[in-house]
Amino acid sequence: QVQLVESGGGLVQAGSSLRLSCAASGRTWSIYTMAWFRQAPGKERRFVAAISRNSDNTVYADSVKGRFSIARGNNQYTVYLQMNSLKPEDTAVYYCAARRTTQASTLYTLYDYWGQGTQVTVSS
Repeated sequence: QVQLVESGGGLVQAGSSLRLSCAASGRTWSIYTMAWFRQAPGKERRFVAAISRNSDNTVYADSVKGRFSIARGNNQYTVYLQMNSLKPEDTAVYYCAARRTTQASTLYTLYDYWGQGTQVTVSS
C-alpha cells in the first residue's frame, strides 16, 4: 500500500501564493505518476496537474496554466504544487493522487492512491 499525506493549505487573499506538499510512503516503488486534484463544495473532483516519475512530463488543467506549477522534490516521492495568483475560484479541497502507470490522466477514477486532502480558501 501507499500512503499520501498533503500539507500546506490555508486561507489566503486573492493574488497570493501557496505551496502544497504531498509526501508518499509505503510501497513507493510502485508509483509512477503523481497528480493534484481539487474538489469545491457541491462539485465534482477535478484534475489540476500531474507529473511523471522522472519529471520529464507535466500536464496542467487549462484553468491553472501559467499560475500553478507541479514539481517533485529531491526525494522523487514528494510532490509540490506551487500556486500563484490565486483566485477565489481556486477555493477547494486539494487532493494528492498517485498512479501505478506512467501515463498521466485527468480522470480521478484512474488513480490508485489518494491523500486525505488539504483545504485551500481564497478570499476576494
